Amino acid sequence: MTSANAPVLECTAMIQQKNITLPPFPRGYHLIDRHIRQEVGTLPEQGILHLFIKHTSAALTINENADPDVRTDFESIFNHVVPENLPFLKHTLEGPDDMPAHIKAAMIGSSITIPITKGQLNLGTWQGIYLCEFRNHGGARKLVATIYS
Repeated sequence: MTSANAPVLECTAMIQQKNITLPPFPRGYHLIDRHIRQEVGTLPEQGILHLFIKHTSAALTINENADPDVRTDFESIFNHVVPENLPFLKHTLEGPDDMPAHIKAAMIGSSITIPITKGQLNLGTWQGIYLCEFRNHGGARKLVATIYS
């Protein structure tokens, strides 16, 4: 049922997409907020930033950005939960760190979504964007940033 006096909602959504290549990082958990902000540039007044990593042996997450011990503890815990050189693994041609890297990446995930408010990423006070590098020599990592406004 429509009314001649009903308000009309117009959708003026805009979608922008950018490919980002991060420099190689050593194995571990790395804050990449600065890289992301540099690459995406000016953000809309409000919207959503979606980040997707195009790899199966690294991941993205959001977590504590203040105490570097958190990142060290993440590495220790995940190495304990998914150690290298498990005797039953079959996928071993790319090295002992490869299959555990795939499992860790599946556990953490390949994408994150962050609200944009007043032209800024609306992260909590102690939150930062992590690249979780699970390979000993993972190389440059490719991300896709999609901005919905």
